[in-house]
Amino acid sequence: MSSQPSDDRAVTASVKPKSKGRELAVRVVSALVLIAVVLGVTVFKDHRPFLVMISVGVALLCIEWGLMMAPNISGRIAVAVATAAIAALFVGYLGHPLLSILMLCFGSLCAGLYANRLHVGWLDAAYGALYIGWPAIVIMWLHQSNRGVEWVLFAFLIAWAADSAAFAAGKFFGGPKLWPRYSPNKTWAGFAGGLIAGMLTAGALSDITGLFRHDTSASIVGLLVALATMAGDLWESALKRRFGVKDAGTLIPGHGGLLDRVDGLMFAIVAIGGIRLLVMLGTEI
Repeated sequence: MSSQPSDDRAVTASVKPKSKGRELAVRVVSALVLIAVVLGVTVFKDHRPFLVMISVGVALLCIEWGLMMAPNISGRIAVAVATAAIAALFVGYLGHPLLSILMLCFGSLCAGLYANRLHVGWLDAAYGALYIGWPAIVIMWLHQSNRGVEWVLFAFLIAWAADSAAFAAGKFFGGPKLWPRYSPNKTWAGFAGGLIAGMLTAGALSDITGLFRHDTSASIVGLLVALATMAGDLWESALKRRFGVKDAGTLIPGHGGLLDRVDGLMFAIVAIGGIRLLVMLGTEI
């Protein structure tokens, strides 16, 4: 009889590593599948498959936003937010980026007014349209610009490298927490690892593509994009705490929702978009 508790603990200890290993395997496989699909669509010179992929992604993100913001009427909120974001995205695809931004602002206002009519947070609905729609417009503009595929790949690969390195460094080194109030699992070691990975990835990509004239410039770009990635991840953690949810959804096995996977990437895209605009305006990088 006295040996029973220790036997239970032994069984629990043996099961725990297996479950963690299985969870990690699912996380890796789902990430690889997602990355393969995204890269495969991105490298096409035809922009239409890319538009379809971004539109589907925006729709899924809006569904998750509706579920977080107003679970009881999530479908209505998702439609309102998605209408604003996707309408602006299509206008941008047709070659009117400035008009698409104006449409997004107008659509976000309409989404907010509709949410107010439904007696839920109008500001949350309006912000959701801007939060999801803005990176969608920017990445579509990037893809259609000169050497756009390379610019988009810069955003994807730097963000993925920074995010993965931050996760690995945080798990391996541990140490002081970065922002325990909103994201208790993130550490300063992970933050530093993400920044280093972003800089190294940008340097390697610059050597391959020749987008930047100097290695120093590429490293600075990598640092800025990695910082944006970390900021996006932290910001989404704060949003989830605000809405009282652990994950944005359950779409991607091992990762939670799509928003949990692309939170940092959304900020990275905007950062790359700003850098691309500086290059177009003649700033030497």
